[in-house]
Amino acid sequence: MKDAVPKLNTLNIAIVDDHNLFRKGLIKLINLGNVQNRYNILFEADNGHELQESMKQVPFPDIILMDIEMPDMNGFEAVDWLQRTHPSVKVMVISMVESDEAILRMLRLGVKGYLSKDIEVEDMHRALETIANNGFYYSDTATQVMNHNLNGTISKNKDAVYLSENEREFIKLAASDLTYQQIAEKMSLSPKTIDGYREALFQRLKVKNRVMLALYAVKHGIVQL
Repeated sequence: MKDAVPKLNTLNIAIVDDHNLFRKGLIKLINLGNVQNRYNILFEADNGHELQESMKQVPFPDIILMDIEMPDMNGFEAVDWLQRTHPSVKVMVISMVESDEAILRMLRLGVKGYLSKDIEVEDMHRALETIANNGFYYSDTATQVMNHNLNGTISKNKDAVYLSENEREFIKLAASDLTYQQIAEKMSLSPKTIDGYREALFQRLKVKNRVMLALYAVKHGIVQL
């Protein structure tokens, strides 16, 4: 008798884009090869204001696919609001806007992924699974922009920064989806000690948030995307 295939947890997904046709196409793309009903489209929204209305009741989405250029409340404003009110909800930008300024601004706002609208089925599923399991997924274009601009955020002399084994372990875990409380438990340290690691590393590495710490980890080979 064959072993039963373990059922995957359902990922609740929301789509925020002012183009109805693109939203419907994105839903079809997501549902292609949607084994075991892995993906559930929780709701759609035309802009940030509609998103706010939809987020007034549970359940909340696990991942929100977000456009940038929308009327009334654009993607930047919507992501900023989400980070302040629903920080556990992951955001992946899907937009035709691929300027350095837009990509870096979204990264600083804490988005977990950035893709172009000419995405393929395989890319979509890979992005969703990577964000759900590992935390971050960026297109080649977004990765090039990050690599090109990282020296403006993380100076070259940081290559010489010494990191203890505990600090390196903390950075690895911080680049995942674990909360700081879970990181403390996994490292058998107190939450206060973990807070100390975080603040000290932010200061030493000249990074301002967890996303930029993860980018540092990738750039310096501490973690692999």
